[in-house]
Amino acid sequence: MDITGVVAIISVFGVIPLVVYLVHRHRERKALIEKGMDISLLQGEKKCRTLDSLKYGVVLIGLAIGILIGNILAANTNLNDEVSYFSMIFLFGGLALLIFYSLAKRHQEEN
Repeated sequence: MDITGVVAIISVFGVIPLVVYLVHRHRERKALIEKGMDISLLQGEKKCRTLDSLKYGVVLIGLAIGILIGNILAANTNLNDEVSYFSMIFLFGGLALLIFYSLAKRHQEEN
């Protein structure tokens, strides 16, 4: 079983949004500097955001579980390999986002 294709597709769809975000952020900061505005306003973005870390952690755990369950399904059923991997990755990735949403809502209600 070769998972290279799955990893390649996920990498491509992960790198493209990252590049778009970085280019947009660079243009925004460049425009602020050209207008003479204080760039220190953007430095507040670098505060440690525990909810962002929690979101990424939960999503990555969900994706890992999806890959694991997809592998189990591909090995033990007659499902096509791509179908089993992608369906489980999307299913557990979505479940991870729902879990994050409930945790973030609970955290927001406490504060």
